[in-house]
Amino acid sequence: MPAPRVLIADAVSDAAIEVLKKGGVEAVKKTGMTEDQVCAEVAGYEGLIVRSATKVTAKVIAAGKRLKIVGRAGAGVDNIDVPAATAAGVIVENTPGGNTTSAGEHAVALMFALSRHVAMCDRLMHAGEWPKKGTTGVELTGKTLGLLGLGRVATVVAKVGRALDMTVLVYDPYVTDTRAAEFGARKATLDDVVSKSDFISVHSPLTPETKNLIGAAQFARMKKTARLINAARGGIVDEAALLDALKSGKIAGAGLDVFESEPLPADSPFRSLPNVVLTPHLGASTEEAQERVAVEIAEQFVAYFQKGEVRNAVTAK
Repeated sequence: MPAPRVLIADAVSDAAIEVLKKGGVEAVKKTGMTEDQVCAEVAGYEGLIVRSATKVTAKVIAAGKRLKIVGRAGAGVDNIDVPAATAAGVIVENTPGGNTTSAGEHAVALMFALSRHVAMCDRLMHAGEWPKKGTTGVELTGKTLGLLGLGRVATVVAKVGRALDMTVLVYDPYVTDTRAAEFGARKATLDDVVSKSDFISVHSPLTPETKNLIGAAQFARMKKTARLINAARGGIVDEAALLDALKSGKIAGAGLDVFESEPLPADSPFRSLPNVVLTPHLGASTEEAQERVAVEIAEQFVAYFQKGEVRNAVTAK
C-alpha cells in the first residue's frame, strides 16, 4: 500500500512534517495558493492541513477526489465548509487545546494595554511626544470582569482576573454554577454581565445564537467606564453598534483582535479611534502555540491513517 499523502496548504510549523513522516505519511507543504491552485493540487492527496489563510470551500472539497480528512491547526474552523465536507464523507478535525494559553494571554494583554493607554502612548512616544497628560489609566485590581463564555481560553482570563482580586462574572448557558465556581467566578445573566462589568471579555464561539450577541441594547446597558475585549471571533459583537458606543462615549474603549471582515479594511473607522487597541488576529500567534497545534494535528492524522482513529472531529449540525 502506498503511503497516504497530506497537503499542508498554510504556514504550519515544520514539526508537523516530521511527525507525519515518522508516522509513515508523506507530507508536502505548498502555501500561498489561490482557490483554483488548491483545487488543482489537492486532487492527489488523502489529507489536507490548513491554518486560517486557506479557505477549504465546497469547490476544494469536491476537487479532493481522494480526500479523506481535513485538519485545522487551530481551534476555529470558520474557513472550512464543514457541511460540504460532511456531505462528501470527509472528516474535519481541529486542535482545540493547542492555542488555549496563547489566546487567553492575548485577551489579558489587550485588557492591560487598554486600561493603561499603552498603544496610544507608544505611538506618541515614537513620534517624539511626552504624552503625560490625558493618559491616566485605570487599575484592574478590584474591578468586575465579565466573561462571555467559559471555555478553555476564558478560564485563563478568569484565573488572571482572580489573581488581581477582580470579581469574575460569567455568562454561559452551558456552564454550571459549580464549574464557574472552580475558577472563582459566578454565573450571571447576560444583562448582569454587561451592566455590572468594568471589563467584558468575549470568549464564545461564533454560532447563529451568538451572532451579534453584543449589540446596541447591550451597549446601552454598559457603564460609561466599561471596556470591551474581543479576541474570540468577529461577528459576536455588532461592529456598527460598537462604533457608535465608542464614538458617543457609551463605553470607554475596546481591545479588538478579531473582526467581521479580515484582514481589517484599510478604511475601517476603527483605525481612527483613539480609544481602541487593534491587533491583527494574533491570539494564537506565539511560537509555543504554533508548535503545539502543528504537532497535535499531525499526530491526529497519523492516528487516523495508522489506526482509523478520529480525534477532535468537527461535524456539521
